[in-house]
Amino acid sequence: MIENLPPCPKCSCEYTYEMNALVVCPACGHEWVPAAEGSPEGGGAAGERVVKDAVGNVLQDGDSVVVVKALKVKGSPSGIKAGTKVRGIRLVNGVDGHDIDCKIDGFGAMQLKSSVVKKA
Repeated sequence: MIENLPPCPKCSCEYTYEMNALVVCPACGHEWVPAAEGSPEGGGAAGERVVKDAVGNVLQDGDSVVVVKALKVKGSPSGIKAGTKVRGIRLVNGVDGHDIDCKIDGFGAMQLKSSVVKKA
């Protein structure tokens, strides 16, 4: 727990609070990860981003995963069924929580959320 929380970088509100690993501003709703002491904010070299699957296993580039939830795919009459195996994933900073880039047989290249897959 951080003793002296930094003010909000967007609105400069001093009444910020911690929520899990994030610091939250109650005035504007901005959430951010506080910088470690002595390192500049946004320095990714000190702490690698950790991506975990639906059951908490740490994922890495090149892993194989299994889809644990049936997924609807726009433009396809049938979606991706639960139990579909995906090989050779790549971790990315995707949009809207989609942090896995992969190719699925019959569907092609797409992005998945780590919360709907399990490490194989």
